[in-house]
Amino acid sequence: MTIMIKNNKLIISFIILISTFFTNIALGADVTVEMLNRLDKESNVFEPKIVRVNTGDTVLWKANDKGHNVEFIKKGVPDGVGKFKSKYNKDVEYKFEVPGIYAYWCTPHKNMGMIGFVVVGDDKSNLDAIKKLRFSSKSKKIAPGLIDQL
Repeated sequence: MTIMIKNNKLIISFIILISTFFTNIALGADVTVEMLNRLDKESNVFEPKIVRVNTGDTVLWKANDKGHNVEFIKKGVPDGVGKFKSKYNKDVEYKFEVPGIYAYWCTPHKNMGMIGFVVVGDDKSNLDAIKKLRFSSKSKKIAPGLIDQL
C-alpha cells in the first residue's frame, strides 16, 4: 500500500510538471501593464514600468484611467520593429516577435515621467541605443534609474 501511494504521488507530480511545461509553451506568458492617473504618490504612470517577456509573448496595456496611450519611442526599439502608437483611452495589445529592449511612453504625459520598458527574450543588444534616447522634464530624471534596472 505504501509503495502504491508513493508511485501515485510520483505519477501525479510528473503529470503536473509535464502539463505545466506544455501549457507554458502553448500559451506563452501574457503580461498586463496598467495605465494609471495615480499610483501611491506618483501621477501618470505605467504599472509595472519594466516588464520582461519571451519572444512571442503579448503585453496588454490596460487603460484603467482616461487620457493615456502607448507609443514606442523612435530609435528605442530593436532594428526592424516598426512604429507603434495606440489610440487614447483604449486597451491595446502588442505581440513581441523581435528580441531586444522596447522603450515607450504615453504621448501626452511623456514629460511627466510616464515611460516604460519591455525586455524581450532577455536580449539587451540595443541597450546602447536605449541609453542614447533623449528624455525631457521628469522623464529625464527617472529614465536612468529604470535603464539601470534593465
